[in-house]
Amino acid sequence: MEETTTIQTITLNLPKPTPTQDDFIEEHFPRKIIRAGRRGGKTFGVSLLAMKEFLKGKRILYAAPTAEQLGMFWSQITQALHPAIEQGFFKKNETDHVIERPLTSWRLKAKTAYNAETMRGDYAELLILDEFQLMDETAWTEVGLPMLLDKGGEAVIVYTPPSVFSRSMSKARDKQFVKGLFKKAEKDKTGRWKAYHFTSHDNPHLSQEALKEIANDMTSLAYRQEILAEDIDEIPGALWKRDCLEKNRAIERPGLVRIVVAIDPAATSRQSSSETGIIVAGLGNDGFGYVLEDSSCRERPHGWGSVAVKGYYKWEADLIIGEVNQGGEMVEATLRTVDPNVPYAEVRASRGKVTRAEPVAALYEQGKVKHVGNFPELEDQMTSYIPGDKSPDRMDALVWAIWKLMLEQHEETYLVTDESEELISTY
Repeated sequence: MEETTTIQTITLNLPKPTPTQDDFIEEHFPRKIIRAGRRGGKTFGVSLLAMKEFLKGKRILYAAPTAEQLGMFWSQITQALHPAIEQGFFKKNETDHVIERPLTSWRLKAKTAYNAETMRGDYAELLILDEFQLMDETAWTEVGLPMLLDKGGEAVIVYTPPSVFSRSMSKARDKQFVKGLFKKAEKDKTGRWKAYHFTSHDNPHLSQEALKEIANDMTSLAYRQEILAEDIDEIPGALWKRDCLEKNRAIERPGLVRIVVAIDPAATSRQSSSETGIIVAGLGNDGFGYVLEDSSCRERPHGWGSVAVKGYYKWEADLIIGEVNQGGEMVEATLRTVDPNVPYAEVRASRGKVTRAEPVAALYEQGKVKHVGNFPELEDQMTSYIPGDKSPDRMDALVWAIWKLMLEQHEETYLVTDESEELISTY
């Protein structure tokens, strides 16, 4: 008896990729990393790659940090595959973001991965990590890589060089990790890695006039990172340099003769999304300053007050100091609600923050201030700050801490009265 087999044929019209997208879609490498500018077409490009590989019968896993980012990918996928889903060739689960061929391992799944642990328990023949600069790097090193073992799968990592703001929102422990991966891919001679770089200007569907206009509303640094997709190590004019921080990094600290907890309060007390800078630093018995902890946080006043007081007791500090230019008496009042007995002193930037920051930066250049460990977010702010820009929270708290420990005793201030100028020593 003859057996009859019916093959269902469905025509799908996939969007045409741009030339830059076509490069990473068509070229074959086990590991690809894509560095692209905002609205450069990276997510649209990897959606086309995912669909093409999926239609070959492969098992695809796409991961992005947030539901909004996942939604862009999912919308493009479901629209393109709609005819096959409509005719029952593929089954779609909208809740779990899965498209699959029933009774097979043929599957395309999209997940959020702001928490890398949510990706565990799966495998893939193609793993795509989008907006990777916002993820904990273990999404690749500890969770993603093992997923590829079953079938010897391939991986695509996509990112936009993080600005100072986006780094503060990132889950990455090492903010330079993805940049290191890109450099590794650039140098690879084995054929395992390939690096791709394109800017927002490479997307032919964007308005070139709008791109020119946006340059007027962005700092040159943000434009280079977000639009031109440049990984920037050193910023011309920045007060601190990375090599200076690395050269003076300490593994251990000596005995400390004085310790302070410095607070730079958030601009508004109503928003938990604003960051409060909280830095713990000490003066060593060798005369050098030591940065001990960065406890900066995005909390409402009682929350950051509790963090500061906890740091005070943890390090057996001598004093908590707070900048009052924006917070006024709110800083002290907040601390008193947490612990009425902690010693507190206010500091005020009467001569401007740049005037405070420059001598602190000079102490770093002289090797007189050391970081005990690594403080990625703080160091990003320090090495990105150019005098004249708005000074960031963690850096402000650091400046106050070092100033209080090492510079205050050398400063003189004048109290102006109706009759005379009286020299007041702050010794």
